[in-house]
Amino acid sequence: MKKLIAVLAALLLLAGCSSSSSGGGDANSQKLVVAATAVPHAEILKQVKPILAKEGIDLEIKVFADYVQPNTQVLEKSIDANYFQTKPYLDAFNRERGTNLTIVTGVHIEPFGAYSHKLKSIDQLPEGATVTLPNDPSNNSRALLLLAKHGIITLKDPSNELSTLKDITANPKQLKFRELEAAMLPRTLDEVDLALINTNYALAAGLNPTKDALLIENKDSPYVNYLVARPDNKDDPRIQKLAKALTSPEIKAFIEQKYQGAVLPAF
Repeated sequence: MKKLIAVLAALLLLAGCSSSSSGGGDANSQKLVVAATAVPHAEILKQVKPILAKEGIDLEIKVFADYVQPNTQVLEKSIDANYFQTKPYLDAFNRERGTNLTIVTGVHIEPFGAYSHKLKSIDQLPEGATVTLPNDPSNNSRALLLLAKHGIITLKDPSNELSTLKDITANPKQLKFRELEAAMLPRTLDEVDLALINTNYALAAGLNPTKDALLIENKDSPYVNYLVARPDNKDDPRIQKLAKALTSPEIKAFIEQKYQGAVLPAF
C-alpha cells in the first residue's frame, strides 16, 4: 500500500510539473506565446526574446499574415497575447464581435502610406484612377483620412476615425475604389494606380515608406501599435515583463536604427 501511495504521489508530481511548463495561457508557465505579423512586429519580438530569457521566460512568436486570427486565438486562450494592431482596429474588432480584448502597452507607430508603381508623384494621379485600400473598418478609414488630408477627396467628418466610402462628399478625380484584405494590397501595385498600404505589409513587400510612399502619415499619427491581451491575463507577470521589455531603451534604439523612420517608437 505504501508503495502504491508513493507511485501515485510521484505521478501527481509529474503531472503538476508538466502542466506548469505548458504555454498558451497558464499563469504558472514560464513560456509565453505571442502572435504577431511578420514585419516589424515579429522582428521586434525577436529582439525581446533574449531579454525575457534572462528572466526565465521562453518567448514563442507565432507569425500570422492576417489581422483576425491573432485576436481570435488570444480569445480562445491558445495564445497568450498579440502585438500587431492599433486601438481603432481593436475597438472595431471588440465592438463587432462583442469581445473585450484589452491594451497592455503601446510600442510603435507605423506611418500609413500610399504607393504606386505607375506614378512618381501624387500630382500625377489621373482622372478615374483605380485605388486599392484595406477592407477592415479602421484601416479603411485611415486610408480615406490620409487621402482627405491631402485634398484628394473630401469627407463628411475628416476627424472621424471610422469614416467609410459612404462618407465621401467630394471625389473630384472620380477615383474608383477597391477594398481588399490588407495583406493583399502590395500585390495590386502593378494593376492599379494607387494602393494604400499598412507599413508592416509595405516593409514585407520590400517598400521603403520614407522613400517610396507618395503620401504618408507624419510622426503625430494616433495609430499606435499595441501589445494586447485578455482582461484575465493582462496583469500576468510574464506579459508585464514583455511590456516592459518592448518599451525598453534597447528596443527603442533597435526600432530607430533598423527602420530609419519607417517605424517610430511610441514611448
